[in-house]
Amino acid sequence: MSSTSEHATPGFLVWRLSTKWRVAVDRAVAPLGLTHAQYSLVASLYGMHRAGRRPSQRQLADHTGLEPLYVSKLARALEAAGVVDRTRDPADPRAIRLSLTEDGREVAQRAIGVVQGLLEQLLEPLGGLRGERTKAFSRELATLLDVSLDVSLEAPVEAPVDASLDTHLDSHPDEE
Repeated sequence: MSSTSEHATPGFLVWRLSTKWRVAVDRAVAPLGLTHAQYSLVASLYGMHRAGRRPSQRQLADHTGLEPLYVSKLARALEAAGVVDRTRDPADPRAIRLSLTEDGREVAQRAIGVVQGLLEQLLEPLGGLRGERTKAFSRELATLLDVSLDVSLEAPVEAPVDASLDTHLDSHPDEE
């Protein structure tokens, strides 16, 4: 563990890891004409298609955890690039159904392969993608994702501070 991470809060570490992952995926899928967010949609659509589903934009937003308006924007850009088809749902004219085009399926397969390689690299210290530590780590992450957070717009007047969680990364306990 790096000295920067040794005294960091779990929230900071999650943020750093997610940022590292987003940057790596952005760079890896850029040659395929995708961003990380677009990859998330394309890979999810690919998996849903294989399961026999053709989701609405709302269903895809729920699946990916992205805001519906953002999914709509991404889907329009992917449609313009010839990767996604967007069609009105005959049963609900307000809903837009999404599917991958033939080119979109090819791009998705290639992008998934690239990202799988990145995932193997990232998870190497835990025994690789199929390692027992990775499986345990995945279960822990899923547990945290299931926690409902009440995010209010108003900050508490006086938030309690846990002094044992040193978030000042440029200072070390032995320097205080």
